[in-house]
Amino acid sequence: MPLDPVFEQLLPTMPPLVGESDTVEQVRQRFEEIAAHPIVVDAAPGVGSVRQITVTGAAGPIDARVYRPEREQPAPTVVYFHGGGYVIGSLDTHDLVCREICRQVGAVVLSVDYRLAPEHPFPSGLEDCLAATRWAAGHIDELGGDPSRLAVAGDSAGGTFAAVTAQELAVAGHAPALAAQLLIYPATDVSRDYPSREAFNEGYFLDSAALELFAEAYVTDLSLLPDPRMSPILHPKLAALPPTVVITAEYDPLRDQGEAYADAVEGSGVEVYRRRCEGLIHGFAHFGPFVPAAAAAVADSCAMLRAALRL
Repeated sequence: MPLDPVFEQLLPTMPPLVGESDTVEQVRQRFEEIAAHPIVVDAAPGVGSVRQITVTGAAGPIDARVYRPEREQPAPTVVYFHGGGYVIGSLDTHDLVCREICRQVGAVVLSVDYRLAPEHPFPSGLEDCLAATRWAAGHIDELGGDPSRLAVAGDSAGGTFAAVTAQELAVAGHAPALAAQLLIYPATDVSRDYPSREAFNEGYFLDSAALELFAEAYVTDLSLLPDPRMSPILHPKLAALPPTVVITAEYDPLRDQGEAYADAVEGSGVEVYRRRCEGLIHGFAHFGPFVPAAAAAVADSCAMLRAALRL
């Protein structure tokens, strides 16, 4: 279908995610400034409470943020990994998204401030996400309080981290069991090209300049591209995964690989909830308060996660 008319008006006014000659630090600063804009901050929905904590990362303590819904325990616990190409993003840039999941799913959300590339290239951030999820499982009484409903979730690069975390836990003999995973426009296969990468690589927010900057910062050895921790679609034991929600956007260079992952997981016999959000772009989850179609897609994503969690 055509590009959503609100995004059609917004896109020409939005600065590129990565400008010509931008450094990583400049891109990070711009992303943080957007998240801190009063219009964005004021649009964030209310939840029961929000507090900063420290959790165990792979190389030491890392920051995290706990969002608690306005309901009594027990509640599901969703460990959330922000997007940003493994290079940018923070607890603040994804505050609105985490609040929406907390409010609409009725879950405690633990947002994880994992280490970023290029200072910490693959697999540093991923290892933080895995360690933080194990920490959450060990502190479930302090979080949602329901050990049977622990999930991972993330958007974009964070969706990749959620997918790989679910895989690693599924095959580890002593791992906590996950009840579900929510993958929002994830990168799932960097070992090959897909048509959407070429079709939507310019003019739809996430463009070729951003993809190239992120890849160069995160991947120091191209021989790692077929590693299932880099391309989770290549994991040999997809059948061990929990119920899976995969959300893609029609006008997104990552669309086809996300949908290929949904096909592969579903083909392995796992229960899959999926939606291609037609007319929307990569990153739409940040635009819910401003784009009605994006708000509807976020609500649908949360409803599917609720279904996967048997709520």
